[in-house]
Amino acid sequence: MSKAICFEQFGGPEVLKWMDVEVPEPGPGEVRIRHKAVGVNFVDVYQRSGLYKMPLPAIAGNEGAGVVEAVGEGVTLFQPGDRVAYAGTSGGGYCESRVIKADRLCLLPDAVSFEQAAGMMLKGLTVQYLVRRTYRVQAGETVVFHAAAGGVGTIACQWLRALGAKVIGTAGSAEKCELARQHGADYCINYRTENILERVKEITGGEGAAVVYDSVGKDTFETSLKCLRPRGLMVSFGNASGPVPPVDLLLLSQLGSLYLTRTGLATYIAKRSELEEASAELFDMVTSGKVKIEVNRSFPLKDAAQAHRELEARQTTGSTILIPD
Repeated sequence: MSKAICFEQFGGPEVLKWMDVEVPEPGPGEVRIRHKAVGVNFVDVYQRSGLYKMPLPAIAGNEGAGVVEAVGEGVTLFQPGDRVAYAGTSGGGYCESRVIKADRLCLLPDAVSFEQAAGMMLKGLTVQYLVRRTYRVQAGETVVFHAAAGGVGTIACQWLRALGAKVIGTAGSAEKCELARQHGADYCINYRTENILERVKEITGGEGAAVVYDSVGKDTFETSLKCLRPRGLMVSFGNASGPVPPVDLLLLSQLGSLYLTRTGLATYIAKRSELEEASAELFDMVTSGKVKIEVNRSFPLKDAAQAHRELEARQTTGSTILIPD
């Protein structure tokens, strides 16, 4: 038996329940791991609320780190005792132990702690595909990154600084703006007191940004489009303020023949080779010191509902993790 955070209906944080669950032996191609730390992300909220549908009942959580306990038939990549981490599993992570497909796991370098791994796998792999594959950011280009003080944002600001980009972040308070600047943002716009579009145009001399990365969704979508230079790319990768309403494609033409994409991590790590390449680059950025992973909030696993409340209330910065008892 294992303890897990489950939900049997969609809704608010109150639907998350601390329950006993059976953990089977790993089957062919599978591995059983015991979690040392589990990450908390907005995708967990979207699944719990029903914005992203999943079969019920379900175990929440999409990112974790721990130790291999047992391997199934045919598994050669890992053995008991290995330190491993993963992200993007469509649930199942908020538990003491679980069975997972071996090809979804990454060996964890000794220099990366379980806590760091739980705070960086989903967020860090997201940043990797955003700035290296969705749009390959070049030195000197101007980038707008919303929610720059959050878990993804603080990693992105550091990574973009290492690439030599000019980074314009946005955040909801002076303190969060300062945090974004400390992590590499050249500018940070406080959206509660400043006009994002006016400031971006001012900073760029009226040109606009090469790319905007937007995980906020409904509240910032149209502004994000208007912040782009002609033929710029709008990357929507989240819905923290709610889903984006239907888009009139003619608007993209009117604003300068813009490009628009809606991305998801699963597509970018669907192949084992892609996962290995992306995670290797992420681990290199972290172990080299170019990107520092800051876990600013930690909760016991059983208190996952409170972690969700604070995340949704925008009370967190950096990464938030859960620790099994």
